[in-house]
Amino acid sequence: MRVRDIDKEKLVIEMAIDQIVQEGFQGFSMNKLAKACSISVGTLYIYYADKDDLIQKIGASMALKFFKSTIKDFSPDMPFEEGLWRQWENRANFAMKYPKEVAFFEIIKHSPHGEIILDSIKEFADFRAIMTQFTDNALRNKELLPMSFEAFWCVAYGPLYTLLNMHAERKSMGGKPFVLTKEIMKEAFQAAVKGLKP
Repeated sequence: MRVRDIDKEKLVIEMAIDQIVQEGFQGFSMNKLAKACSISVGTLYIYYADKDDLIQKIGASMALKFFKSTIKDFSPDMPFEEGLWRQWENRANFAMKYPKEVAFFEIIKHSPHGEIILDSIKEFADFRAIMTQFTDNALRNKELLPMSFEAFWCVAYGPLYTLLNMHAERKSMGGKPFVLTKEIMKEAFQAAVKGLKP
């Protein structure tokens, strides 16, 4: 039985993310991945049962990294505005530190793999519980307007992800050069909070 090579496994993950981000699922195959890594296709099957297994394992690893990063220095008992700002900072830091991984996860999140990945991660249920507790506390403390989850998410996080997309593309509307600064982020955050508070 062949032994796992950690460096080779890291290369496989890196190249799989690259290929899926650049070419989507249609352009991705185990053969192309093996060739890009200069290994045999058989070597890939030491690490993964098949292409779906590879995508789901990499996706689960990325999701777990994101969930852990999002709740860093965060407590569901924080006052609403402070806790939401911490969420913005954590999410922005993650997106800026791992842009390719975020692009990869966005692709698989909207595929049949998305639900399978989230269902396979025990920590996702914990993450959801923490975020639910946070919004429940804010509602109870009259720091948050009652609204549907979808409306809340759009107002609370939509502006941040729009800014992060412009930052990733290095341009804003009309092709104007753009780099996200803390000042711009804070400006959008204050507008979002106004729309969320009673």
